[in-house]
Amino acid sequence: MVWLEVETKIRVKNPAILRKKILRIANFEKKETRGDDYFAIKKSRMGIQVYPKKAFRIRQKPDKYEVNFKKWLKKHWDKDIIVKQEFEFELKDKNNVDELLALFRDLGFVEWIKKRKTSESYTHKKDKRIIIEINKIEHLGYFMEIEYLSQPFEMEMAKKKIRRTLEQLEINPKDIDNTGYTKMLWKKGIRDKKYFIKK
Repeated sequence: MVWLEVETKIRVKNPAILRKKILRIANFEKKETRGDDYFAIKKSRMGIQVYPKKAFRIRQKPDKYEVNFKKWLKKHWDKDIIVKQEFEFELKDKNNVDELLALFRDLGFVEWIKKRKTSESYTHKKDKRIIIEINKIEHLGYFMEIEYLSQPFEMEMAKKKIRRTLEQLEINPKDIDNTGYTKMLWKKGIRDKKYFIKK
């Protein structure tokens, strides 16, 4: 079964005020800190490193490692909402991670960016498939994400529900910024081991 991530991202100026608005329409679920290590095939143009087109992520959790990569479905994008197909699998053993990385390094992938974020997750009271997160990203600040996990035939419905949630939270459309976190970090010069974010 194919699942799509239908989502939007908003820059947050005042997380305390936003949190109060979210709690009117959603229930708090959990707060956690996530550490993501990204690996990519680096390319240069005229001696200048360019943003890579292919990358994958490894997230370490207490009892496992999650390997994740996403396919950007730009033909379904709107000005305010993006759509991605996510692929994810788990590895239980650190040795399996080392073996996977050995394979990918042989294919040309290298350590690229580290992302550290603290996330507060909420589920909408009227539709538990609407997930709202307030994320604090190291070096970038606060953002809110609204995500709906849908099957392809539900995509337009998911977009309508996200837009309705934006209205409920009184979000200014000018605050929507669907630039990826890795691209934001890359633009700040955090590109390789020398510039890696601290663990």
